[in-house]
Amino acid sequence: MMDKRQPSFAIAILPILVMAAVMGIGFGIFRYSVEVLLLVCSFFTVVLGMFYGTTWSEIADSVSEKIGQSFMAIFIFVFVGMIIGTWMLSGTIPMLIYYGLKLLNPSLFLASAFIITAIVSVCTGTSFGSVGTVGLALIGVAEGLGVYLPAAAGAIISGAYFGDKMSPLSDTTNLAPVAAGTTLFEHIRHMLYTTVPACLVSLVVYLIAGHTGAVESVDASAAQEMMTGLQGVYNFNLLLLIPLVVVLVGSAMGKPTIPVMFTAAAVAGALAMIFQGATIGSAITAAFSGFNLSMIDGLDAAAVPASIQTLVERGGMTSMMTTMLKVFCAFLFAGAMSAAGFMNVILNTMKKFIHSDGTLVLVTIICVLIVALVVGNAYIPILMGGELFRESFKERGLKPQNLSMNLEDAGTCSIPLVPWSAGGAYMSGTLGVATFSYVPWAIFCYAGFLFAILWGFLGIGLVRINPEDKEKN
Repeated sequence: MMDKRQPSFAIAILPILVMAAVMGIGFGIFRYSVEVLLLVCSFFTVVLGMFYGTTWSEIADSVSEKIGQSFMAIFIFVFVGMIIGTWMLSGTIPMLIYYGLKLLNPSLFLASAFIITAIVSVCTGTSFGSVGTVGLALIGVAEGLGVYLPAAAGAIISGAYFGDKMSPLSDTTNLAPVAAGTTLFEHIRHMLYTTVPACLVSLVVYLIAGHTGAVESVDASAAQEMMTGLQGVYNFNLLLLIPLVVVLVGSAMGKPTIPVMFTAAAVAGALAMIFQGATIGSAITAAFSGFNLSMIDGLDAAAVPASIQTLVERGGMTSMMTTMLKVFCAFLFAGAMSAAGFMNVILNTMKKFIHSDGTLVLVTIICVLIVALVVGNAYIPILMGGELFRESFKERGLKPQNLSMNLEDAGTCSIPLVPWSAGGAYMSGTLGVATFSYVPWAIFCYAGFLFAILWGFLGIGLVRINPEDKEKN
């Protein structure tokens, strides 16, 4: 066994460079399996770490710790799959699609999708839940209206992460102020400095795109065909919105996410038996392996147009297994990077570049983005960023809400832009649009940290510690 040695910065950054090359070429060009590519990068990192004296036991413990920290968030995937399957069976999501096709103007679709998912996400506090429910309905509407799907997915995801960032019910919105040392509502108020301009830029781009090129071809006959097809499959009734109300009200009341989601799925199953002629067996099957048209009583599934089959036959707990596998493969890479000390070397080297308020904000955001890129979830970047930079902000006389805003902008909103992250894998799998395709359109997800960097150098929105606070401390 070798003694553990301190790697240089060049060695520490090497696994990230290898990952960028492997993912860029293997997935970006050849579309190879992300899971296998992640394992290739992970084992390169493991071997390099062991060469520097890290044991396999240390790496395994680090992986287990990271999985444990994120397990409940990952487990939510299972319940989102259950909701999609049962809501397709009951007709809840198809009814949202049907009325969306009737009411939404194609040229305003992107802006409308952003606003709708933002409202739902603020109410629920979860980007996953809002994308798996109204987001899935909106992507179906986009398909019927002829809206460019990567643009639609980007707008939906942007709105979803608005709520994940700003909702007091969101886990990361509560985690960031804890990591930085401020309060929840100070944190939320301060985030308006980056959230408001990021929102405005997103809406302007979506409005311009909707009137110029994001709508490929508004084919009224295609939308009408989809509406007719949905009417032929389902018996629509206002009561089918009850599962959505359960999610919104339960989240607004601060109830635990998983019980609320299970309740919404169970209510949808009961409504499917009442309105669609489903059986208990078909409701359970839809929850487990997804909905298919043969579950609708008296329906000739073979006569249903292929476009409708593609739209509604989805969901189930098993549909989330590929997403979970990507996340677990990414945790091996993250565990090896942490156990070998590569992450600490990178972050401590970056701290040497802090010479002003602007460079402090810039370095903080870059470091949080690097950690997010490596570990693929928001919790670890936020916690590590808070631990690493809390004293640096204090030394420069900056209040902790400046740091918490940077942690949220870079740590939370960047996650859906990373293909192998939990957020990226989920968004891509649920909406059926590749991560690299929707990234340019997920404007809110990167506009926030770009504004944070700009404001840092301009001194805008930097709240300083007053002398009275310093004396108290």
